[in-house]
Formats: sequence, structure tokens, C-alpha cells
Amino acid sequence: MIRVGVIGYGYWGPNLVRNFAADPQADMALVCDPQEDRCLTAQEAHEGLKSCRDAVQLIHDPNIDAVAIATPVSTHFPLAKAALEAGKHVLVEKPITQTAAEAQQLIEIAERNRCVLMVDHTYVYTAAVRKIKQLIDDGTLGDVLYYDSVRVNLGIFQHDVDVIWDLAVHDLAILDYLLDQKPVAVSACGKKHADNNTESLAFCTFFFDSDTIAHINVNWLAPVKIRRALIGGNRKMIIFDDLEPSEKIRVYDKGVTYTEDPGQIYRRRVDYRIGDMHVPFLDRYEALQQVVHHFLDCIIHDKQPQTDGHMGLRIVHLLEAAS
Repeated sequence: MIRVGVIGYGYWGPNLVRNFAADPQADMALVCDPQEDRCLTAQEAHEGLKSCRDAVQLIHDPNIDAVAIATPVSTHFPLAKAALEAGKHVLVEKPITQTAAEAQQLIEIAERNRCVLMVDHTYVYTAAVRKIKQLIDDGTLGDVLYYDSVRVNLGIFQHDVDVIWDLAVHDLAILDYLLDQKPVAVSACGKKHADNNTESLAFCTFFFDSDTIAHINVNWLAPVKIRRALIGGNRKMIIFDDLEPSEKIRVYDKGVTYTEDPGQIYRRRVDYRIGDMHVPFLDRYEALQQVVHHFLDCIIHDKQPQTDGHMGLRIVHLLEAAS
């Protein structure tokens, strides 16, 4: 039984506490938040749960084996560093840190102390993204030509990161998981529309050595919430709409074929292929439940997490480049 402490009981912390409390591998022992009312709310929601308002107290509690950090990005590094140096396993929210240098330091401390360091890139554990990965790996899509994402909503403005670090980080984690190749260059532009001196909308294009290209549109000032990506292959194409309740993935047998046949060139070099659309079956589960279970399983069986510190570092490198 892994005894877990969660730091931060604001937006995401309650979801972590709930899933740790439900996992038979975990003892959800302690929650920490500087606001007393949040601590009381956590204790009311989970009978027997202890709370404190000092993160240092939780980190150095000898009864705690693992620490989950659900706090603002600017606090990730000092909290994770202290926990790892105290010999605790760490699950930290995305992005892992504010700089690549900080992420590299956490990786080295975790390896030196033989601790599990995992980043909660939740989308990687969703049934929809896992299915897309399967369709790419088994050749259904063919060669991936592009990834085109729109991830917009009205708010929530973050005080310590801009819209790229808040929203585009999800698509970068998905791309890292889906593709065997990594971006080699990025073009990014953004605009500041609020008083907190951070970009509230941005357009990022990531280039690969192959023909693959990825474009990500993120925005805190949209009148509607959209979470949609188009993934085009030279065989089939996918629409991934995370807000769809039942048909999150649609696979289209559509595309173009090219001919170099001299007899056809004078008529038309490009032919359009239009076939059927189908909706793959997806298992129904909460992705965060899979994140929590995988974290605990890696601790118990001394395994490397799928979204480990090295993946977190790769994502931060791309965020820094876009910035």
C-alpha cells in the first residue's frame, strides 16, 4: 500500500485525491493546501483524510511514500525537488517545470534517489488518444502528413504561464506519444490581450524532418470551448473531438492519390478518394484513474512511467522554443 500525499486542493487536486482514494494500491493519507477552507472541504469529502497547510510538513512526513503536486507551474520545481530529495516518489502536473534546466535537475535527483518521477500528461492515457496511436502504429492512417489542432475557450487566465504553456502543452504531449519522430523547428506568434503580461492567444507550427507538420491554435478569448484535432494520413484521416460525448474519434477513408502515368497526366495528376467513415469503439474510463494507477504500479514494480521526466523535459524544450 502506497501512502500518498497531495499538495494543492484547488482545480485539479480534488480529482487526484478522489482517484487515489479509490485505488486499492493507495492509502490517500494527507492533503495539503494553504487555504484552510480547502482543507476542510477535502476532509468533508473523504472520511478519515488528514490535512495540513504546510507543504514542507507533508513532504517530510515519514508516513508519506509518494507526493502528487497540483499547484501553479511556478511552484512545481521547488516542491518536486524537495520531495525527491526527501526520497518521495513524485507525480507532478503539466508542464513539469518552467525551464528545461529545472526539468533536467529533477530527472537527475529522481535517478540518484531511485524515485519515480512522472508527469500527469492526462491526454496520453485517454482511450481516444490510445486508439489513435493504435491506428497509426498498425498502418491504418499510413504516413502521418499533418496534425492540426484547435484548443480554445474563454479563460481560465493563468498568472504564471501563457496560453502556450497552459493549452498547447496538451497537444505537444499527444504528438510526443503518437509519433516516433520529434519536431526539429517551430514557428510561433502570439498576442497579449490582458493585464497579466502573458500571451492569451497563439499560433504554433512545428516542423519535422519528414513531411509531417503540426499546427496548434490556442486561445483564452474564444466565445466557445473547442477541443478538436485533425490528423491526416496518406491512407485515412481522423477527426478527434474531445468534447464529443460518444464519438470522440471519426476515421475517414478519404484522401488523394497521385499518378505519374503519362497517359493520365494530361487529364488529372491528382485523384480524390472518398470512402466510408467509421467510429471506433472506445473503452469508457476516466483517464486520470489510469494516470494514478500507472503511477502507483510504477512505484510498486520499479518501472519507468510512460510520461516520465524525460518526456516532460522534451515538452518543456518545445515550449521554450515556441516562447
